[in-house]
Amino acid sequence: MPGLIGKKIGMTSIFSEEGKNIPCTILEVGPCKVTQIKTEDVDGYNAVQLGYDEQKESRVGKAALGHFKNAKSSPLKKLVEFSADFDEVLLGATYNADLFQEGDFVSVSGTSKGKGFQGVVKRHNFRGVGDATHGQHNRLRAPGSIGAASYPARVFKGMRMAGQTGNARVKVDNLQVVKVLVEKNMVVVKGAVPGAKNSYITIEK
Repeated sequence: MPGLIGKKIGMTSIFSEEGKNIPCTILEVGPCKVTQIKTEDVDGYNAVQLGYDEQKESRVGKAALGHFKNAKSSPLKKLVEFSADFDEVLLGATYNADLFQEGDFVSVSGTSKGKGFQGVVKRHNFRGVGDATHGQHNRLRAPGSIGAASYPARVFKGMRMAGQTGNARVKVDNLQVVKVLVEKNMVVVKGAVPGAKNSYITIEK
Protein backbone atom coordinates (compact mmCIF):
# COMPACT_ATOMS: atom_id res chain seq x y z
CA MET A 1 0.00 0.00 0.00
CA PRO A 2 1.62 3.29 -1.08
CA GLY A 3 -0.27 5.56 1.29
CA LEU A 4 -3.01 6.13 3.84
CA ILE A 5 -5.61 8.71 4.87
CA GLY A 6 -5.34 10.63 8.12
CA LYS A 7 -5.85 13.86 10.03
CA LYS A 8 -3.53 16.67 10.98
CA ILE A 9 -3.52 16.81 14.78
CA GLY A 10 -1.22 19.80 15.20
CA MET A 11 2.41 20.86 15.52
CA THR A 12 5.03 20.27 18.16
CA SER A 13 8.80 20.19 18.41
CA ILE A 14 11.33 17.61 19.45
CA PHE A 15 15.02 17.82 20.27
CA SER A 16 17.56 15.98 18.17
CA GLU A 17 20.60 14.17 19.57
CA GLU A 18 22.65 17.28 18.77
CA GLY A 19 20.28 19.40 20.87
CA LYS A 20 18.55 21.13 17.93
CA ASN A 21 14.87 21.99 18.26
CA ILE A 22 13.06 20.44 15.26
CA PRO A 23 9.53 21.61 14.35
CA CYS A 24 7.28 18.63 13.63
CA THR A 25 3.69 17.85 12.70
CA ILE A 26 1.64 15.11 14.36
CA LEU A 27 -0.58 13.12 12.01
CA GLU A 28 -3.23 10.58 12.93
CA VAL A 29 -2.88 7.92 10.22
CA GLY A 30 -5.53 5.24 9.93
CA PRO A 31 -7.05 2.87 10.59
CA CYS A 32 -7.96 2.83 6.90
CA LYS A 33 -10.18 0.17 5.37
CA VAL A 34 -10.15 -1.10 1.79
CA THR A 35 -13.65 -0.27 0.53
CA GLN A 36 -13.18 -1.06 -3.16
CA ILE A 37 -10.63 -2.62 -5.49
CA LYS A 38 -10.78 -1.24 -9.02
CA THR A 39 -9.40 -3.25 -11.93
CA GLU A 40 -8.64 -2.42 -15.53
CA ASP A 41 -11.15 -5.00 -16.79
CA VAL A 42 -14.10 -3.54 -14.88
CA ASP A 43 -13.23 0.10 -14.23
CA GLY A 44 -10.63 0.86 -16.90
CA TYR A 45 -7.77 1.41 -14.45
CA ASN A 46 -6.16 -0.17 -11.41
CA ALA A 47 -6.67 1.48 -8.02
CA VAL A 48 -7.54 0.80 -4.41
CA GLN A 49 -10.14 2.88 -2.58
CA LEU A 50 -9.50 3.44 1.12
CA GLY A 51 -11.96 4.76 3.69
CA TYR A 52 -11.25 6.58 6.94
CA ASP A 53 -13.11 8.08 9.93
CA GLU A 54 -16.29 6.25 10.96
CA GLN A 55 -19.68 7.92 11.05
CA LYS A 56 -23.34 7.06 11.79
CA GLU A 57 -25.36 5.01 9.32
CA SER A 58 -28.13 7.63 9.47
CA ARG A 59 -25.83 10.15 7.81
CA VAL A 60 -25.14 7.97 4.77
CA GLY A 61 -27.36 7.39 1.73
CA LYS A 62 -28.62 3.92 0.82
CA ALA A 63 -26.30 3.57 -2.17
CA ALA A 64 -23.22 4.47 -0.12
CA LEU A 65 -24.40 2.23 2.72
CA GLY A 66 -24.57 -0.71 0.33
CA HIS A 67 -21.10 0.14 -0.92
CA PHE A 68 -19.69 -0.04 2.61
CA LYS A 69 -21.60 -3.22 3.51
CA ASN A 70 -20.16 -4.89 0.41
CA ALA A 71 -16.72 -4.22 1.92
CA LYS A 72 -17.93 -5.39 5.37
CA SER A 73 -17.21 -1.94 6.73
CA SER A 74 -19.06 0.61 8.81
CA PRO A 75 -19.83 3.95 7.05
CA LEU A 76 -16.74 6.10 6.59
CA LYS A 77 -16.47 9.86 6.04
CA LYS A 78 -13.42 10.12 3.78
CA LEU A 79 -12.74 8.01 0.68
CA VAL A 80 -9.53 8.28 -1.33
CA GLU A 81 -8.20 6.27 -4.26
CA PHE A 82 -4.57 5.28 -4.62
CA SER A 83 -3.69 4.45 -8.21
CA ALA A 84 -1.51 1.37 -8.55
CA ASP A 85 -1.60 -2.30 -9.44
CA PHE A 86 -2.26 -4.28 -6.26
CA ASP A 87 -2.40 -8.08 -6.29
CA GLU A 88 -2.27 -8.85 -2.56
CA VAL A 89 -4.86 -6.32 -1.31
CA LEU A 90 -8.08 -7.80 0.06
CA LEU A 91 -11.47 -6.09 0.24
CA GLY A 92 -12.15 -5.06 3.85
CA ALA A 93 -8.50 -5.21 4.91
CA THR A 94 -7.33 -2.62 7.45
CA TYR A 95 -4.09 -0.63 7.36
CA ASN A 96 -2.58 1.37 10.21
CA ALA A 97 0.36 3.63 10.98
CA ASP A 98 2.74 0.64 11.09
CA LEU A 99 2.88 0.98 7.30
CA PHE A 100 5.52 3.68 7.91
CA GLN A 101 8.85 3.46 9.70
CA GLU A 102 11.14 6.03 11.27
CA GLY A 103 13.48 7.52 8.69
CA ASP A 104 11.05 7.10 5.77
CA PHE A 105 10.49 10.06 3.45
CA VAL A 106 6.84 10.72 2.66
CA SER A 107 4.65 13.11 0.69
CA VAL A 108 1.69 14.71 2.46
CA SER A 109 -1.26 16.31 0.65
CA GLY A 110 -3.90 18.51 2.25
CA THR A 111 -6.16 21.51 1.69
CA SER A 112 -4.46 24.71 2.80
CA LYS A 113 -6.16 27.20 5.10
CA GLY A 114 -8.49 29.56 3.25
CA LYS A 115 -7.54 33.24 3.66
CA GLY A 116 -10.32 34.78 1.58
CA PHE A 117 -9.72 37.63 -0.88
CA GLN A 118 -6.29 39.08 -0.12
CA GLY A 119 -4.04 41.79 -1.52
CA VAL A 120 -0.65 41.33 -3.13
CA VAL A 121 1.32 41.81 0.11
CA LYS A 122 -0.28 38.82 1.83
CA ARG A 123 -0.88 36.76 -1.30
CA HIS A 124 2.45 37.21 -3.12
CA ASN A 125 4.74 38.62 -0.42
CA PHE A 126 5.07 42.06 -2.06
CA ARG A 127 6.90 44.53 0.18
CA GLY A 128 5.69 47.87 -1.14
CA VAL A 129 8.43 50.50 -1.36
CA GLY A 130 9.80 50.37 2.16
CA ASP A 131 10.00 53.83 3.77
CA ALA A 132 9.74 55.73 0.49
CA THR A 133 6.88 58.25 0.29
CA HIS A 134 7.52 60.12 -2.96
CA GLY A 135 4.76 59.40 -5.45
CA GLN A 136 3.13 56.76 -3.27
CA HIS A 137 0.59 58.63 -1.08
CA ASN A 138 -1.06 55.90 0.99
CA ARG A 139 -0.40 53.32 -1.73
CA LEU A 140 2.44 51.40 -0.11
CA ARG A 141 0.59 48.08 -0.35
CA ALA A 142 -0.64 48.58 -3.92
CA PRO A 143 0.38 46.17 -6.71
CA GLY A 144 1.89 48.90 -8.91
CA SER A 145 1.84 48.80 -12.70
CA ILE A 146 0.15 45.70 -14.12
CA GLY A 147 0.22 46.26 -17.90
CA ALA A 148 2.14 47.78 -20.78
CA ALA A 149 1.15 50.72 -23.04
CA SER A 150 -1.17 50.65 -26.06
CA TYR A 151 0.59 47.47 -27.09
CA PRO A 152 -0.30 44.77 -26.09
CA ALA A 153 -3.14 46.76 -24.46
CA ARG A 154 -3.98 43.95 -22.06
CA VAL A 155 -2.81 42.32 -18.84
CA PHE A 156 -0.87 39.09 -19.33
CA LYS A 157 -2.22 35.90 -17.79
CA GLY A 158 -0.53 34.93 -14.55
CA MET A 159 0.05 38.52 -13.42
CA ARG A 160 0.43 38.54 -9.65
CA MET A 161 -2.58 40.44 -8.35
CA ALA A 162 -5.06 40.34 -5.47
CA GLY A 163 -7.45 37.42 -5.29
CA GLN A 164 -8.62 34.29 -3.50
CA THR A 165 -5.84 32.97 -1.27
CA GLY A 166 -5.50 29.51 0.21
CA ASN A 167 -8.18 26.78 0.23
CA ALA A 168 -6.21 24.88 -2.41
CA ARG A 169 -4.84 21.37 -2.65
CA VAL A 170 -1.17 21.43 -1.62
CA LYS A 171 1.36 18.60 -1.65
CA VAL A 172 4.59 18.70 0.34
CA ASP A 173 7.27 16.19 -0.68
CA ASN A 174 10.18 14.63 1.18
CA LEU A 175 9.01 15.01 4.77
CA GLN A 176 10.99 12.72 7.04
CA VAL A 177 9.16 10.45 9.48
CA VAL A 178 10.67 11.19 12.89
CA LYS A 179 8.52 8.93 15.07
CA VAL A 180 5.78 6.31 14.65
CA LEU A 181 3.37 5.64 17.54
CA VAL A 182 1.66 2.46 16.37
CA GLU A 183 -0.55 2.02 19.44
CA LYS A 184 -2.03 5.50 18.89
CA ASN A 185 -1.98 5.36 15.06
CA MET A 186 0.16 8.50 14.96
CA VAL A 187 3.05 9.52 12.74
CA VAL A 188 5.31 12.49 13.52
CA VAL A 189 6.92 14.11 10.46
CA LYS A 190 9.61 16.76 10.30
CA GLY A 191 8.34 20.13 9.08
CA ALA A 192 4.93 21.63 8.30
CA VAL A 193 1.91 20.10 6.61
CA PRO A 194 -0.82 22.07 4.76
CA GLY A 195 -4.23 22.46 6.36
CA ALA A 196 -5.88 23.37 9.64
CA LYS A 197 -6.03 21.18 12.72
CA ASN A 198 -8.27 18.12 12.30
CA SER A 199 -8.29 18.53 8.51
CA TYR A 200 -7.95 15.43 6.31
CA ILE A 201 -4.60 14.61 4.71
CA THR A 202 -3.17 11.81 2.60
CA ILE A 203 0.31 10.51 3.30
CA GLU A 204 2.21 8.55 0.65
CA LYS A 205 5.59 6.83 0.54
